[in-house]
Amino acid sequence: MKTHEGRPETVSNPDRYSVRLVEGKWQKVWEQAHLYETKVSARPKFYCLEQFPYPSGHLHMGHVRVYTLGDVIARFRRMAGYNVLHPMGWDAFGMPAENAAIKNGVPPRVSTLANIAYMKKQMQQMGLSFDWSREVTTSEPDYYRFTQELFLLFFERNLAYQKAGAVNWCPTCETVLANEQVEDGLCWRCDSVVIKRDLTQWYFRITDYAERLLSDLQALDWPPEIKTQQFNWIGKSVGAEVVFDVLGSSQTIAVFTTRPDTLFGATYIVIAPEHPLVEELIGDYAGQEAVRAFIAEERIHSDIERTAENTEKRGIFTGAYAVHPLTGEKVPIWIANYVLGDYGTGAVMGVPAHDQRDFVFANTYGLPIKTVVVGPDAAGTSENGEAYTGTGLLIESGEFTGRDSNEAKEQIAGALSARGKGGKRVSYRMRDWLISRQRYWGAPIPIIHCKTCGAVPVPRKDLPVLLPENVEFTGKGASPLAGADDWVDTVCPVCHEPARRETDTMDTFVDSSWYYYRFTSPGAEEPFRPEDAAYWMPVDEYVGGKEHAVLHLLYSRFFTKVLYDAGLVPVEEPFSRLLAQGMVVYGGAKMSKSKGNTLSPEHIMQEWGTDATRVFMLFAAPPDKDFEWSQQGVEGAYRFLQRVYRLVVRPRVQQQTGDRSAEQAARERVNKSVHRATKKITEDVRDRRAFNTAISTLMEMTNVLYQDVGGLPGAEQAEALQTLVLLLAPFAPHLSEELWAQMGHGRSVHLEPWPTYEERWLRDDEVTVALQVNGKVRSRMTVATAADSEALSRLALEDEKIQELVAGKTIVKVVAIPGRLVNVVVR
Repeated sequence: MKTHEGRPETVSNPDRYSVRLVEGKWQKVWEQAHLYETKVSARPKFYCLEQFPYPSGHLHMGHVRVYTLGDVIARFRRMAGYNVLHPMGWDAFGMPAENAAIKNGVPPRVSTLANIAYMKKQMQQMGLSFDWSREVTTSEPDYYRFTQELFLLFFERNLAYQKAGAVNWCPTCETVLANEQVEDGLCWRCDSVVIKRDLTQWYFRITDYAERLLSDLQALDWPPEIKTQQFNWIGKSVGAEVVFDVLGSSQTIAVFTTRPDTLFGATYIVIAPEHPLVEELIGDYAGQEAVRAFIAEERIHSDIERTAENTEKRGIFTGAYAVHPLTGEKVPIWIANYVLGDYGTGAVMGVPAHDQRDFVFANTYGLPIKTVVVGPDAAGTSENGEAYTGTGLLIESGEFTGRDSNEAKEQIAGALSARGKGGKRVSYRMRDWLISRQRYWGAPIPIIHCKTCGAVPVPRKDLPVLLPENVEFTGKGASPLAGADDWVDTVCPVCHEPARRETDTMDTFVDSSWYYYRFTSPGAEEPFRPEDAAYWMPVDEYVGGKEHAVLHLLYSRFFTKVLYDAGLVPVEEPFSRLLAQGMVVYGGAKMSKSKGNTLSPEHIMQEWGTDATRVFMLFAAPPDKDFEWSQQGVEGAYRFLQRVYRLVVRPRVQQQTGDRSAEQAARERVNKSVHRATKKITEDVRDRRAFNTAISTLMEMTNVLYQDVGGLPGAEQAEALQTLVLLLAPFAPHLSEELWAQMGHGRSVHLEPWPTYEERWLRDDEVTVALQVNGKVRSRMTVATAADSEALSRLALEDEKIQELVAGKTIVKVVAIPGRLVNVVVR
């Protein structure tokens, strides 16, 4: 692309400024002055934070958009009188760096730090107002030592525990795979069929906080769709637990149901292929090998595949029976693919007459269908080939027959409770958080396994548990850490006998669930100083992608509640306000390498400038909406900024016409434009986050100043133009700084107070009102804003068009509403 710049040896001339030279100049000045480092201040605090990136190597246009949005907010709040914290860091652990090590032999830390260096340079070239003195990198020991310390806090509070769980296992690579590495049931690396394998792993007990996570959503200033996604993910259900005794055994099977009123219609039980009782249930069954084969076949498939609506519901009988808790009848126990071992209790009761999935399953395998609820028209089940899932009256339900099904829910739950077979319960769709990763490039879990003492926490004084460097990345076998014998072999801190370190590392979501606290206390010898967190938290504005609507935001909320319960922070929610930005689209599709529709932010900003890129992205669409990248759009933003530059820097003398009324008219137009723009832009940024309409208002104000500012004395010209530059500063920080300096100011424009407006310039002296005859608009007139009803009525009847329309008719009444309309009623 050809560069549309002025002569490169000059920063500017009266016709055009060189965006590259101006932007480079001021970025150096800001960096040398440490302009954006947060200082101790008596001002009110404002914590502005964009979600920190994974250091993949290069920024993309989505990064540019999110950081631009946050930067506008931070710059505005500084000028509006706040002590702003606007930090940045790196979510640096993760699979891509480890996969690169397997492929290229480059240690993860080496490639990660190289990527960080490059991306940081890109961010600095964007002129973002980050406080780099607070930079964090989650993969560095000075950060992950505190991630480990917080793990110990969870462990001490009984919120971290181990249990066996199914993982994706590639038998060829002999390694655990993340869900993202399983493609159509095959290993992403070797195309082998992936199977499920049980492995003891670490979990966080997030389900203990399910109700608080749900109820506290209501008070958050978050987009409704984000709150709805979290609400659905937590998935609260009110119902009953039903406990079935296993016939001929001391074991029981518990199920949860939201329809205890249908309990008398339960004709079978279905358990998950992973259920811990499977082997005991099939121990004496002649068909046990067929059951094991079925289980092996089903465990190849992902949870999503097994539970998809279009997946065939497959099952097999275990040969075992359970006892119905209220009737004493035998109920067969089946295994089916649509029941998941780690969802709920891993078992469901089959009520085919009143659940469509159960209905299909029962018909497939010839299981009994018993109707126990009939609707108002006494319709039963299966007449139309479907289950009856509505409410009604109970039939065939023992002592509850004839009762309303809604009332019977409570009554049957009470009967279960009285018999010690369950009772009223609340269940949540959300599961405990699996944090174990069989990976090298993550924070080591600070646990030592001792044959005598069990799982023992590493003493805090011994943190961090450093990642060893002498590891081999083969992509096969267990975690690379498991092969580092010198690192694994250690001594139990309790009994001092030989022991082994935990070789799992933590899910990277753990690192990002608390990083916003570390920003408040750079250099602290603890995760954060409580007094710093008390001052800065919660984050006032959190900006990031909608793709993090559930996991990252939910986990961060969970972490904060745990810290609150531990007395370390005074807030229960980390993010007061959330701005979830839309995607950048190009050619009608989301930008991606696979689609070949990516754009280089560096090339665009070199060609047109960072400020023009920012202004276009802000102007093109509201921040929460997707927007289509347009070359013409960024060119238009470039021309607008050059036009602002010419307006401010070109020499100008007052136009001497000798007409005092013309000067006063120009003064009124300029003052109205300036003060109304100030009010509109203030509210757009502060309250509505409508950056697109704020830019539009700046353009309108620029047009008025081009037309009228020359008609004012020099001092008034300067005042109006200075306000324009101040209003432009959050959106186009480099150009604003250049113009402010050329206007003779020695201090940065970004340290100046935000402009204020006067109410008197917001009012119109005149207003246009509609003139109606019998309710239909027939004319309009411009009148003084202060005109009352009597004056409006008189002026309306003097209007020539109205006089023509009412001539020869009787005026019944005149209704005048000041500032809006006059209605003349005739007959």
